[in-house]
Amino acid sequence: MAVLTLDNETARRLFLDRHALSAPATCTSPDDLSALIRWIGFVQLDSVNAVERAHHMILFSRAPTHQRGWLDELQQGRDIFEHWTHDASLLPMEFYPHWHHRFKKAKERLKHPNWQKRIGEDPQKTIRKVRARIRKDGEVGTRHFDDKGAGGWWGWGPSKTALEFLWRTGELAIARRDGFEKIYDLAERVIPDEYRKARPTRRQTVDWACETALARLGFATPTELAKYFDLIEIAEAKDWAKRAAKRKEIVEIAVTGADGSHRHVFAPADIEEQIEKLPSPHEGLRFLSPFDLAIRERKRARQLFGFDYTIEIFVPEKKRKYGYYVLPLMEGDRFIGRADLKTHRDDDRLEVKGFWPEDGVKMTKARIAATQDALAELARFTGVSRIEGAVPGRRAKAS
Repeated sequence: MAVLTLDNETARRLFLDRHALSAPATCTSPDDLSALIRWIGFVQLDSVNAVERAHHMILFSRAPTHQRGWLDELQQGRDIFEHWTHDASLLPMEFYPHWHHRFKKAKERLKHPNWQKRIGEDPQKTIRKVRARIRKDGEVGTRHFDDKGAGGWWGWGPSKTALEFLWRTGELAIARRDGFEKIYDLAERVIPDEYRKARPTRRQTVDWACETALARLGFATPTELAKYFDLIEIAEAKDWAKRAAKRKEIVEIAVTGADGSHRHVFAPADIEEQIEKLPSPHEGLRFLSPFDLAIRERKRARQLFGFDYTIEIFVPEKKRKYGYYVLPLMEGDRFIGRADLKTHRDDDRLEVKGFWPEDGVKMTKARIAATQDALAELARFTGVSRIEGAVPGRRAKAS
């Protein structure tokens, strides 16, 4: 039986549609935002605020009408919860039962030397003390404890380490964020019973993780399925793919890369019907967060879009090719450039420290105007009114 081959344009359109990047989402309420988060699966949290915090930027790129306060409403309304995927993330509350497998695995963390060093000589005593305080006093943050750590590992002291251990093992939950500080409480006070008490089997969680990831990727290898939520092992995803293919729930297809090469992946059995319903690519320009789901897997971004992107936050300044916080610029179904941006809220400006069109991209008058519109929209969202710095359309030289 012949294998279906997706041309590169169709593959990009399908991938972006599954990532809610085909067209701006209608988002006029917290409920709309909840539906958007459910669509993409999760939103990564990050503390870096050079332009805008990652979680808000990820949502803004899809829904320009996103309001920051809505996330707080959803979390305090128990519509979403915070935990780990590949990093700290906000997820739909109905996903919570599957995280019990992560909680079970996390209990082994206390045996790791780093955790033992931070929690002190009597881990169980520290954990009992922290647990008893929260049960008696309610919500707490790290600032409510005096035993602050020093040096590396973000200054974790024994009580902070106990808080993290109890959270990662499911006994505590994040009730809210105060600024960007985690506020912990007993899971029984935060997570609705129907989700907290549910215990799906490992097989049920593997099936759920693979099916949910595939629906949000459009097509994927078993490795990509396992990495999406970082909840299951690659071997488990491979086993699921064999079983799902045997049941004819998925099919193997070939996807054409930006360079004309092909790679074999799995797709839902109704992939051809899905392709027929794809909307046209969004015509406008938008900046994406460096932590956006669409570019999180750098190798896939190169294969599918021909876009070679590296976040250089942790690269020494003299060794950076572009800059500290460089945002990709997307036009339709391709990346046309990148900009090193910095929001200065104290003096009401968005600084364009550098702008680099991709090779082969001509900055026409129309494209320059559209880029400036995208910058203006981003400035509005970050709360500033002026744009200063490098002029889009003038190719900057990477150092």
